[in-house]
Amino acid sequence: MKKKLALALALVMTMSVVLAGCGGKGGKLTFTTGGESGTYYGFGTNLAGQISDKTKTTVTAIVGKGSKANIELMDLGDAQLGFVQSDVMAYAYNGERLFEKKISGISTVAALYMEQVQIVTLDPTIKSVADLKGKNVSVGESGSGVYFNAVDVLNAYDLDVEKDIKPTYQGFGDSADALQDGKIDAAFVVAGAPTTAVTSLGASRDVYLVSLDDAHIEKLIAASPYYSKNVIAKDVYSTPEDVTTVAVGAVIIARDDCTDDDIYNVVSGIFDSIDTLGHDKKNELNLDFAASITAVPYHPGAAKYFTEKGYTVPTK
Repeated sequence: MKKKLALALALVMTMSVVLAGCGGKGGKLTFTTGGESGTYYGFGTNLAGQISDKTKTTVTAIVGKGSKANIELMDLGDAQLGFVQSDVMAYAYNGERLFEKKISGISTVAALYMEQVQIVTLDPTIKSVADLKGKNVSVGESGSGVYFNAVDVLNAYDLDVEKDIKPTYQGFGDSADALQDGKIDAAFVVAGAPTTAVTSLGASRDVYLVSLDDAHIEKLIAASPYYSKNVIAKDVYSTPEDVTTVAVGAVIIARDDCTDDDIYNVVSGIFDSIDTLGHDKKNELNLDFAASITAVPYHPGAAKYFTEKGYTVPTK
């Protein structure tokens, strides 16, 4: 009798673990996004609602602390989906830069849109990255993807983040507040434009974005090929002119142990009903870009969806 009771308890415990993680056709997934003033959270919440409404998989979006933290949370099993920058995802998979060990248990779900490197200032005399020398500059939270984006951009201009500027380590919302209060001269914000923190700042102040010139963009891409040239139109933040910068991809990833059905539902819930998404980022979604990731293989559930649409993506 005791053996039967022990077996029953073990079975209940096993089922509890399964249900807490990735389930079957009706699984419940936790989706870690970003800070409340960033695009990850705003768009991620919208995506989670649509997937839950249109499929049998329930997705709950939670506030996250950026790409690295999102991956670490997933590695611990506390989330099954995460929003990440494409460069940080590659660092994790290869065990480099931000990551001391390889995070091998993650797969690509879909690439969604480009995240621009936005160098935000209220000082119109800061016109080039070179003008940041000696200035107080927010370079993102310590160890974040934004920090390494700042390092890469500054290095392209032969500037060292620790020696040539006065760095502070803040998220988007805190950076906007510090700009407003005159505590910093500029801030690196890496997110899809328009970004809530920058838009809110622009509601009361004239916002300027620093452009990168072609020669330095070519130097940056040669050293770090996961970047691509990108233009932020002047009407996005009512800047005096279009701003030329670089961008990385915003990607949804999943734990490998999520079921194929659940991840298929995530992708179909987004791409079969793009028009009903209640966020402006829906205008940047397309299957060509969604299936374009090569650095980290796709989850089999995502690959099934893309195969049905005529796309071949790499899998493990």
